[in-house]
Amino acid sequence: MKLPDSFALRPLGSSGIEVSPICLGGNVFGWTIGETASFAVLDAFLNVGLNFIDTADVYSKWAPGNQGGESETIIGKWLKRTGARQRVVVATKVGMELAPDKKGLSKSYILRAAEASLTRLQTDYIDLYQSHSDDAATPLEETLEAYAELIRQGKVRAIGASNYTGPRLREALGVSQSHHLPRYQSLQPHYNLYERQGYETDLEPVAKESGIGVIPYFSLASGFLTGKYRSEADLGKSARGQGLKKYLDPRGIGILNALDEVASLHSTTAAAVALAWLMARPSIAAPIASATNPEQLQQLVAAIGLKLDVRSIELLNEASRY
Repeated sequence: MKLPDSFALRPLGSSGIEVSPICLGGNVFGWTIGETASFAVLDAFLNVGLNFIDTADVYSKWAPGNQGGESETIIGKWLKRTGARQRVVVATKVGMELAPDKKGLSKSYILRAAEASLTRLQTDYIDLYQSHSDDAATPLEETLEAYAELIRQGKVRAIGASNYTGPRLREALGVSQSHHLPRYQSLQPHYNLYERQGYETDLEPVAKESGIGVIPYFSLASGFLTGKYRSEADLGKSARGQGLKKYLDPRGIGILNALDEVASLHSTTAAAVALAWLMARPSIAAPIASATNPEQLQQLVAAIGLKLDVRSIELLNEASRY
């Protein structure tokens, strides 16, 4: 499946960077799939016409035997093998703990971590470099000065924030303006049909007023919104399954039923509907979703050509109301 001819790239804030309406999540590379399977997904990603991939230096430190950096390393090998660097918008992150002396958003650490990510990615620039989580111990000005230096050096094109609260994001944008420092052009929050309240009440107003591009993670609630997990008996289907028990409540089942109904109306999958619902939100630039094989990637691509009617959106909004 190729992307629909009518699909348009979307602006990432005012950075000048344009991205496909779906961002491929790189968290599974080096975790639930190895290098060969990751290359197959990345090849399919490029072949269908997507251009946006998200990773982090800490992916996937949590897997047994891993230290962090595995995802970036795989992506770097793939970029070198394919020569596709100019065709791909690469987003990565800094700040989560890799080791006791490798965490946070101090200027010295950001500059050090950026060099490590560039080496693993086998590139001389990062398109979108994101603060993976807020660091209350480091002044916002210091963090933004580090990014300013990286941008001046040509090593970073734009910056983004992940896991910030609305007030802290607004504060950071204010510091950028008052100190003439780079501003966050994107926000990466936890947001999907099930997890709505935090983003919509706290962060969406800031995103709309500031014009930054939102690239939500866990867009499919770690696979729950694909409909693959409908009872506790299904939780053993994947490495991430046990973490989904919290969604198996009446509201979660109601959301799955609504997804089934809308998917049937549009002759598509629940995953495509869940992503299309996100893409229809005015503040969203590109939901992030991962795939462990090319077939799963096709489900993500199907969402781009899916235009939900008012009735379908209302049905989904009602089922997921908080």
